[in-house]
Amino acid sequence: TPQFKKTQATDGLLFLCPQIFYIGVSWPDRAVPLPPGPRPAHKSSGSLHQGFSGLTHLLHWPLTPGDGGDLLASTSPQTSTYHLRSPAQTSYTLGGYLEAILIARDHQGRPKAHGGDLFRAQLLGPDLKAGVPGDVTDLENGTYLLTLPLLWAGQAQVQVRLIHSSEAVGVLRGIWRDQWATVDFTGYFRGPTGYEETVTCNVNPLLIGEEEGTCHYRDEDSGELWFCARPPTLPCDSLVGHSSGRYWNVTTPHEEALLARNVTNKTLPQGIPPVWVAQENNRILSPEQPCRPGIPAPRPSGFYHQNVWHSLSCSSRSFSTADSILRCLAGHVVHMMGDSTVRQWWEYLRDTVPALKPVDLHATYHTGPLMAVDTTRAIVLHWRTHSWPLRSLRTPVAALHSVVRELGGLAGGPHTVVVLSLGAHFTTFPPSIFVQRLAGVRAAVAALLAREPGTLVVIKLANTGYKSVYGSDWFTLQVNRLLRAAFVDLRVAFVDAWEMTSSLALPDSIHPGRCIVRNEVDFLLSHVCPT
Repeated sequence: TPQFKKTQATDGLLFLCPQIFYIGVSWPDRAVPLPPGPRPAHKSSGSLHQGFSGLTHLLHWPLTPGDGGDLLASTSPQTSTYHLRSPAQTSYTLGGYLEAILIARDHQGRPKAHGGDLFRAQLLGPDLKAGVPGDVTDLENGTYLLTLPLLWAGQAQVQVRLIHSSEAVGVLRGIWRDQWATVDFTGYFRGPTGYEETVTCNVNPLLIGEEEGTCHYRDEDSGELWFCARPPTLPCDSLVGHSSGRYWNVTTPHEEALLARNVTNKTLPQGIPPVWVAQENNRILSPEQPCRPGIPAPRPSGFYHQNVWHSLSCSSRSFSTADSILRCLAGHVVHMMGDSTVRQWWEYLRDTVPALKPVDLHATYHTGPLMAVDTTRAIVLHWRTHSWPLRSLRTPVAALHSVVRELGGLAGGPHTVVVLSLGAHFTTFPPSIFVQRLAGVRAAVAALLAREPGTLVVIKLANTGYKSVYGSDWFTLQVNRLLRAAFVDLRVAFVDAWEMTSSLALPDSIHPGRCIVRNEVDFLLSHVCPT
């Protein structure tokens, strides 16, 4: 049965609770995302833990001066350049670093005087199928320091891409500041005779054009609210279906030009010749400690070599055969909850291990629930989507279980694995919406670990891949910062899918190919079976 309870719209300010909508996110440039209209008072309903209540430092991004009105003055991937900080060497030492200086220039070749561009740097070894993300430090004067670790022996090549100019980031920041959402959803109501009516739904009643004629739905476990326009004739409790709605037009023609494909995610001209890293007995840098929850994450978190991800936080393992996966998962129940990027993990295990037999639950594939079992080895794999806001094909409302409720119903223990993947469906809303979801999920994870500390909880960060106003990598970067902040003080493990999907010389995709998914699942299994 649905876990959402209809509430009466007796208080026009009902949708503004809980408190974290306004104390949870603080923007240094007054860019606090607010719905249209005056900012009303509200009652406190609790707050996040101290380390998660002040997010200014997490969401800080250098401001772009001016209004970005001159397209030629925006940062250009064709004229921006980078070079080694020190003279080139004949060879470099394994475990050392390359440092480079990047100078951002506009379309007329003039050096920029301010920061705020979103660059991505990689060190690649194409012949070795190797790659690692570099660190980009914005000096906020038009120059950037690139730091790239040397983690394999052999040839390495620097590649730098301009994901978004600072002017384009200014557009994205404005969307978060001024738009309460960039998409809407459709609710399907059905009467006793089968007659249906469809209406617009969203996270805020003002977004559906109705302040009074709305149906309010409250998640009894997390306190989150959802709103649909009131159907013409059917009652609010006849809501049976949910799907994606419209993508709104939220940019001007000039703003669209700043975000156009010819200036988005473009590789800069090669600025550094390939370098050679000296051989040291074919050694690959990798830590010896087994993987376990609570290990601090280094930067970078790992690298690829021969298409295998090597973690820099723990000794990750490879599970290259179906038998090795079965031996690891024997006796375990794995609950995967979230979006379609973690459904890919479930699909990978289903397709790789013939002994795992899917169970027909007569569910909608895109939202689940999905289950596969191996009764001989007592293995159960679950996947189900999180609840709205969810961009999906039509799905039954009854299938939209909140992650908070699901976590609250788990007994936990040393044979229970929980994987959470949150973020991809929240890039179309200001960060306060995601903060609210995180607050409830974090509390549920903390309660689960308190009652059964042996439970393994794994947080999958969001993938790279989105390149539009509805899901830019800039939005995803902020989402991942919030994800880490929410769980950093809990004994959980992180799978840094952001770096794992942006380290190889592959096209960005929100749904990466089998190579990356295999490495993500191997890192999960490295925590299930660390030795």
